[in-house]
Amino acid sequence: MEGPPRSPNALLAALPADEFEALRPHLQKVPLVQGTVIVGAGERLSNVFFPHDGAISLVVSLAGGGMVEIAMIGRDSIFGAAAALGDTISLNHAIVQLPGLATILDVRVFRAIASRSISFCNTLFRYEQAIFAQAQQSVACNAIHSVEGRLARCLLRMVDLAGKNRLPLTQDSLAQMIGVQRNSISTAAHALQEAGIVRYSRGNIEIIRHDALRSASCECYEAVKTQSRRLSCQA
Repeated sequence: MEGPPRSPNALLAALPADEFEALRPHLQKVPLVQGTVIVGAGERLSNVFFPHDGAISLVVSLAGGGMVEIAMIGRDSIFGAAAALGDTISLNHAIVQLPGLATILDVRVFRAIASRSISFCNTLFRYEQAIFAQAQQSVACNAIHSVEGRLARCLLRMVDLAGKNRLPLTQDSLAQMIGVQRNSISTAAHALQEAGIVRYSRGNIEIIRHDALRSASCECYEAVKTQSRRLSCQA
């Protein structure tokens, strides 16, 4: 007889049965409410998040008041794994960019379970590596690639995490994610809409031609996806 269904979160679903069972009694489902700041930079993290859908942005706050996204975490990953591997102080702001659902686990329980399992720690380390690789790619992408290419890359990533083509996003949030002014996003979004790739209305953007969006994207979308797949599939 098959056991209970596993989590929609890729990390939890990939765990050996005994490791998942050690976590399961302590897991709690919570909504991810768009715009919520899960933790601020320099604050202590109290829970680890395993998103089912939606997206959590890790952003760096600048002295002038702006913010730039360095990584996006969703159902393919975990937010807060560093809490089990070291410090519980967050280095970045973590903001819910797309609404959804997540499973959370108290950091103290998380650390206790991780301390008893080398294989679990190794799994966490690989997923943290994938987030670090994404952050590195984002730095290079924001420095070199066009706004339109970066916007396409960001939209593709969000479609992957949300599992749907209609995204509740404002131009302000998109501008924050790729580190540009709002008028730059407006121009890039208009170009994609004129090409019939997306349909944009106030507060929503819908992907019409996925293949065309991939063609419009810079190389970073595929680079991050390949790296994440490689790290999450390692033995």
